[in-house]
Amino acid sequence: MKKIIPVAILSLFIIACNAQSQQVVNASDFEKGIQSDKVQILDVRTAGEFKSGHIAKALQADWNNPQQFQDRTQHLDKSKPIYIYCLSGGRSSSAAQWLREKGYSVTELKGGINAWKAEKRALEGGVSTKAQMTTEEYQAAITSNKVVLVDFGAEWCPPCKKMEPVLETLLKEKADQFKLVKVDGGNDLNLMKIQNVEALPVFIIYKNGKETWRKQGIVSKEELLTQLSN
Repeated sequence: MKKIIPVAILSLFIIACNAQSQQVVNASDFEKGIQSDKVQILDVRTAGEFKSGHIAKALQADWNNPQQFQDRTQHLDKSKPIYIYCLSGGRSSSAAQWLREKGYSVTELKGGINAWKAEKRALEGGVSTKAQMTTEEYQAAITSNKVVLVDFGAEWCPPCKKMEPVLETLLKEKADQFKLVKVDGGNDLNLMKIQNVEALPVFIIYKNGKETWRKQGIVSKEELLTQLSN
């Protein structure tokens, strides 16, 4: 029995080490892993870093901004693995540990986006040539005979993604009752500042060109219907 116990302990230690090593993978294995549509990709760098170039389909939540990180990651799906990265691996390691403690399955990109770029793997973003929405264009969009619902969101924002099915359902059911205007929170930064939008998503309702309601974060279909009808 004295010889069996140390061997059993050693076996458990080896298994634990192997499991841990599989949670941090190189760029090649990371890229293979994210090919599945059943995974979530999370970039934990700042919005500015994200905009300079990110992995396709990545969501963004700044690890160095605790409130934003918690607000956004609470909308991630625990049934789907998370593939996480930052610039070189430091922030994503800390964020991954935090997420694992919350019950998520997380795989880290070893060396972060630097390792990804070193192997010349594809990125999206970079220098944007898309013009920002102007104040004049915004005013024209919210001036309507219909009630106007403005959605300040972004495709890389987890709660924004969660709101997409709600907005799609509303459009199918009530398209004749309101007009939806979408503002790109990742691009239309000047307009966000003018409208005092500091977090995403933010929903604003206008009637006869006047703001009548505003809310930040997840909003139920029922609440939106109520506010659109008031």
